[in-house]
Amino acid sequence: MVTSGVELPQTDILTEVVTETDFLEESFVYVHCSLPHTEPGMLVRIWKTTYLHDCDSPAKAELVHVENISYAPQWTLVGNASTYSFLLIFSALPKSCARFDLVEEISQPGGFHVNNISRNKTDVYRVVLNG
Repeated sequence: MVTSGVELPQTDILTEVVTETDFLEESFVYVHCSLPHTEPGMLVRIWKTTYLHDCDSPAKAELVHVENISYAPQWTLVGNASTYSFLLIFSALPKSCARFDLVEEISQPGGFHVNNISRNKTDVYRVVLNG
């Protein structure tokens, strides 16, 4: 092989391919949230301290991205819809996790908590939040 005018020696390289999915792919947990409301002009937001908690271990999945909702201290105007929907994306939960809680941990009243969500193979969930 010749690179930039320098001849490199021929070598045989044995490459081991890792196929264990724990190492190859970054996985995420997608939580589609619906917030029923009746107040026109309602404002919503999500705190960065929102996380998923494995019910059977101390493991937590951190919030990494949101869609259709603002991070506190900003607000999102909901408008006049009867239900408002947004998406929360979290880092991966441990493979051993069978149930988890969705927790919005904040220093004031109004944070939400959804208990005992059963884990599925797709890691895509739909929850209804009580506003």
